[in-house]
Amino acid sequence: MSQLSALFFVALALVTGLGLIAVWSRRKLVIRFGAVALTAAFIPLSYAAFSELLSKPKPVSLEWANRNAEEATVLASQMQENVAIYIWLALPEATEPRAYVLPWDRRTAQQLQGANRQAEKTKSKVRMRRPFQVSIDTRDELFYATPQRSGPEKTPGNGNAMVYNRSNQ
Repeated sequence: MSQLSALFFVALALVTGLGLIAVWSRRKLVIRFGAVALTAAFIPLSYAAFSELLSKPKPVSLEWANRNAEEATVLASQMQENVAIYIWLALPEATEPRAYVLPWDRRTAQQLQGANRQAEKTKSKVRMRRPFQVSIDTRDELFYATPQRSGPEKTPGNGNAMVYNRSNQ
């Protein structure tokens, strides 16, 4: 079950409980019908609101489930100067990538742009350190390109290499 379904069913249970309390209260019939009508209106409205939130990037300051993640892979990014930095992250604990928004910061944008260029040169990936932890220490780079992998080690005499034997004649 997706998080959308779980959150929707929790909201549905809560509003249904409130509606039942209103129906069984000792109020005028008009007030009880109004409570039922409000409950009925809340159900599709809450589903629409939850589904609308699925397409929006989440601010990194609101992430609580993965707040202790040490690193994440940046799959894509987009910067809007003086507005925000939008990133799509693949977290090690998550099964699917997620969209986040960082507040605009010129230094962070330059780091991300430099890491993107370096990753493109070395054909590697861009990684993000401590994506959800706010730090006042500005010495560490937030974004970096992963180092290029070295090739497999070659061992002499594996049957494919020709070995030269010098004759002493």
